[in-house]
Amino acid sequence: MGKIPKDSFLPLEDNSMELTHLDHEGRAKMVDVGHKESQHRMAQASGFIQLQPETITLVRQNEIRKGDVLTVAQIAGIQSAKKTCELIPLCHNLIINKVEVNLNVQDDGVQVVSEVRCQGKTGVEMEALTAVSMALLTIYDMCKAVDKSMVISEVKLDHKEKK
Repeated sequence: MGKIPKDSFLPLEDNSMELTHLDHEGRAKMVDVGHKESQHRMAQASGFIQLQPETITLVRQNEIRKGDVLTVAQIAGIQSAKKTCELIPLCHNLIINKVEVNLNVQDDGVQVVSEVRCQGKTGVEMEALTAVSMALLTIYDMCKAVDKSMVISEVKLDHKEKK
């Protein structure tokens, strides 16, 4: 398992550190970002869903019974990024300036890439990851009748920045 980033901790009086999302009794809490300066925030994430060749053909030819898989998944990704604070309990409500979700059909599946931007006091990593995850889950839902071996993988944060 990887190391926990240093900014996930707050210094205590005795110079030890505590997790920012836990109170002094170990209970979950939402971090107060009121003191932070508003900055331009951006995050990019990606993920992949492996599909059978026959399923990929159906997706490319728009012949999946539930409808246009790529368009519906793209809209699901965009919509879910805007609703992340309702899905992830300790996420802050952000006013998002941009959500872009791109789907690339490959020979063995579909790659989903998202980019989310805002002007705010906290980052948009969770929004970018939620957009990718929901787009992938939508593809899964729309294709499950014809493909019983789909695998969602490689969901990850690719890049983040603040200015």
